[in-house]
Amino acid sequence: MIKDELKKLLGNDFNGKIDHPTIEKFGDFAIRGDVEITEDKELIDSVDKVAGFTNIFINKEKLINEAEKIGSEQWQKELEKVGNEKTMVIDYSAPNIAKSFGIGHLRSTNIGQAIYNIYKFLGWKCIGDNHLGDWGTQFGKLIVSIKKWGDKPVEEMSIENLEALYVKFHEEAEKDKSLDDEAREWFSKLENKDNEATEIWQKCIDISMKEFDRIYQLLGVKIDYALGESFYLDKMEAVVKLMESKGIIKNSEGARIVEFEKMPPAMVIKSNGTTTYFLRDMATVKYRIETWKPDLIIYEIGADQELHCRQIFETAKMLGWTPQFYNVAHGMIRWAEGKFSTRKGQTIHLSEVIDKAMEEARKIAPENDETKIKAVAIGAIKFNDLKQDPKKDIIFDWEKVMSMEGNSGPYLQYTYARCQSVLNKKSLKTKVQNQKWEEEEMSLLREFYKFEEKIVEAAERFSPAVLAEYLLNLARKYNEFYAKFRIIGEKEEEQRLFLTERTGIILKIGLDILGIETMDKM
Repeated sequence: MIKDELKKLLGNDFNGKIDHPTIEKFGDFAIRGDVEITEDKELIDSVDKVAGFTNIFINKEKLINEAEKIGSEQWQKELEKVGNEKTMVIDYSAPNIAKSFGIGHLRSTNIGQAIYNIYKFLGWKCIGDNHLGDWGTQFGKLIVSIKKWGDKPVEEMSIENLEALYVKFHEEAEKDKSLDDEAREWFSKLENKDNEATEIWQKCIDISMKEFDRIYQLLGVKIDYALGESFYLDKMEAVVKLMESKGIIKNSEGARIVEFEKMPPAMVIKSNGTTTYFLRDMATVKYRIETWKPDLIIYEIGADQELHCRQIFETAKMLGWTPQFYNVAHGMIRWAEGKFSTRKGQTIHLSEVIDKAMEEARKIAPENDETKIKAVAIGAIKFNDLKQDPKKDIIFDWEKVMSMEGNSGPYLQYTYARCQSVLNKKSLKTKVQNQKWEEEEMSLLREFYKFEEKIVEAAERFSPAVLAEYLLNLARKYNEFYAKFRIIGEKEEEQRLFLTERTGIILKIGLDILGIETMDKM
């Protein structure tokens, strides 16, 4: 990367920050203060010191050479040295059994898959783990509801039927408090491997997984493992014994807890002897460490689980487990009046959003090609999510989700298709020359070398939005250039075809990383 070459010139004693100026006329890089730098003419065109900054302009020939490398095998291998085959496990998507795949789970799935792709691109060995919500007291409620109000055999039900029955339980439980006791009894039966309870539970899992797999196929998502909470039931005792050996588990009013200095305690085992989500998660961490030996474990789950994650990470440290832990803690997708709630029947199903996006995509995809319509629709849904800071809440807005222009996935897909349309008429044959370039051409050229920086930054910040924002900026610059200049048949044809080719290559790689398809025609 050019930035790395610049750091070498600045020397080992330099510990300042190298930024890109927001205004292009102030150079390619800016460093606060009056900094002495060796002016390597192969790298640096000029240095300008103004208003308390040292502004550095990169040699145009260097910018051209760096742009030419993008997408090559050598370029890819250099980027893979960033991860250097370290291992990363990422916990993402994690829908709940017997509940439709709602728009709320889209964030974890999209952001998690994009982070997985970014790290893999940078040479990490990546393991995706879909930690399914397939255990807990909610299954006692569901079994009660199925037995009382189910109007057909469980195996004939859809996931929507199961979700409706879950909502029905909560409506009825508000009128009849004894239903909660029944639910606890049925969950206790499930924990004790009662045949009827286990059979109903397994059928609910089968129905749910069939639906989840359909959604993942539509989204183009493939997660390496799907290990639900139930997978860890026989692994919890070993964690409790380890906590005892380390002296970190305490008795409290009949329950067993782990205490922390600056957080509320975490419940390990309830006073009635039942296990907790916390204990299952600690068993999950132990399994991941022993099975995959990761250097980094990422959780891509909602910000409302942040305290839970902090408790998990702190307990792992107390147990002497050494991977780095990080929780992306994405914001929620909300109605204007608040958070979605499955128990109140407020979930927006992702399948509804996909259907609406397909309707809109038919207006712009050519020749009613269903493959391209799907690519545009899914691209719109994904990019609407990925372009936004993961940590911020999103107010669900149909118009923004369905927007087919501006800061959208289809805008990037269209820009890529525009590049291919130009190159189909005439492709670049010779090496581009370092000759006079117009301001808009230089502006576009000066964007290319930042691509690899942005991939690395997206990984360091655990934020696909960094890459999405870069791609949008690149597309805007290309479209400004395209609107102002003719490309084919002009004396500048060579350099303009070069700019078009490089833009297309970067958009293709970038959108692939974000999990968004490209097409040559739109």
